[in-house]
Parts: sequence; structure tokens; C-alpha cells
Amino acid sequence: MSADKTTFVFSDAERANGAFVTDRRSLEAMRERIVADIETRVADANASGVVVAMSGGIDSTLTTALSVEAVGAENVLGLGLPCHKTEGTHVSDARTLADGMGIEFEEIQLRPLLEAFEGTVASALETDDGPGSERPHDVGNAVARLRMITAYYAANCQSRLVIGTANRSELLLGYFTKYGDGAADAYPLGDCYKTEVRALAKHLGLPRRIVSKEPTAGFWATQTDAGDLGASYDVIDPLLVRLVDEGRPLEEAMEGLRIDRETATDIASLYVASEHKRTTPPTPGLAGGGDDRSAG
Repeated sequence: MSADKTTFVFSDAERANGAFVTDRRSLEAMRERIVADIETRVADANASGVVVAMSGGIDSTLTTALSVEAVGAENVLGLGLPCHKTEGTHVSDARTLADGMGIEFEEIQLRPLLEAFEGTVASALETDDGPGSERPHDVGNAVARLRMITAYYAANCQSRLVIGTANRSELLLGYFTKYGDGAADAYPLGDCYKTEVRALAKHLGLPRRIVSKEPTAGFWATQTDAGDLGASYDVIDPLLVRLVDEGRPLEEAMEGLRIDRETATDIASLYVASEHKRTTPPTPGLAGGGDDRSAG
């Protein structure tokens, strides 16, 4: 197994023998490199700043903090984009964190947009599977895309870049919505496994309650990443390192890890099945087209 390294922000991030980056010196080097990457991308795009959709979770909070360090608090716009009542606490956390970092924060309720979508588009395209209330993942994907529409509208209006919050674990598993939270101008945490995100968040001194929050996409009350994926990141990350970074076969990758074969197979299958999410849409490869096109 191998990953398309162009998916990620800094492709040659070093991990000795598959070890996670968690020691103080390496974390500081990671921090400096991510901050420099954000700064360079904003400058190269001649942008006025960045937009970050803030969920109140560890990934978006860390991404925002690194963005503030890179371009200054005055050039970072945080967006709280709730759609369900269950998100109230998380949005409140996001606002508190944004205030603490000194950035502009706008809360925009997306429920009216979702209701309009369900009453027009969704109702016209209903299938035998039943209404959207019976298909939470379909509705969740729609919400993720509404959030990204909003983030890009803000970015376009203010000449900013949209900074994505996905980490390497999520990207490898396809645990994001294509053209939803999977759409961004850069992923500062895209090379960092969730294990490393937690370590970096602690290194930067983010609030303990944020670091220890149960990861969730927040699409319904009881949803968690572990419930959707079948295991926690503590279990998933070591397997992904062996499967993807080291290219080991499944049986060998499982050795010594706290994971059963069924779960390991499911994780490996998620990586393979989500390849389309990590690549640009294919073209038919007609003669004279693509990268090998030449004049005359």
C-alpha cells in the first residue's frame, strides 16, 4: 500500500521507523514548518488572510492557532457553522477559543439552508431509501458541503484562503466529505496523524478540555469518530503507519497491535476504497491531452 504524497502539505515529514512525532524538539520543528507553510501559501496567493471553519474540536482549534501564528490574528477569520441543536456547546467553545486568540469570529446558522435544500433538491430526488431523516450520512454530507460553500464565499469576498482542518488519519481513511470538508486551499495538519495532532496541541498549550474532547463530526447527537470507524485513533494510527508509510502486508502490520483481524481489514478497506477522495478526477487520457501534450 502507498499514499499519494501530493495529497499532503509537507510530503517529506520524517518519522524514524514509523514512530510518531511526539517529542518536544520534533514537535517544535513540526510547528515551525507548518507555520512557515501557511505563511508562504498566503503570500504566494497574494491573499489578505485565511478562513477557518471552527467546530470547537482539536483539529480546527489547532489549525486556527497555527494560522494566527503564521499570518497574525487580524488576518484570520473563524466561522462557526452550526446546523443542529447538538452543536450548541461546540460552537460556544469555538467562539470562546476565537475570542481568546483575538480573531474575528462569525456564527452562521445553517439550519435554514438545510431545510431549503431538503424542501427543494432533496425532496425532488428522493429514492426508495426514504427521506433524509432516515439517511443521516447523506444529510451529513450535504451539511459539510453547505459549510464549505459558506467558507469559500467568505474567502472570495475577502480575498482569503480557506484553510482545511483534516489530519492525515482522516485523509487516509477517507473520513471526510468529498468537496465538503475535503475542499480547502491547504491542509496544515494533513501530514499529521491524529496521535501527532494531540501531541502538537498539548505542545502549543491548547486547553485540556479541547485536547481531550471525543472526536466527532457532529452530525447527530451520539456520533463519534470511533463509532463510525470501528476503533479509536490510538488503535488506527499505528496500523496506518505500517500499512501506508511502511507498505507492510496486513498480517504483518497487525502483529503486536491491539486490533483484531476484522477491524484491521475494515481499516485497510477504508483506505483503499477512499483513494478517489485523495486524487483529482480522472480524464480519459485522449491522445495529445494531459501532461504529455506537446506543441506542434
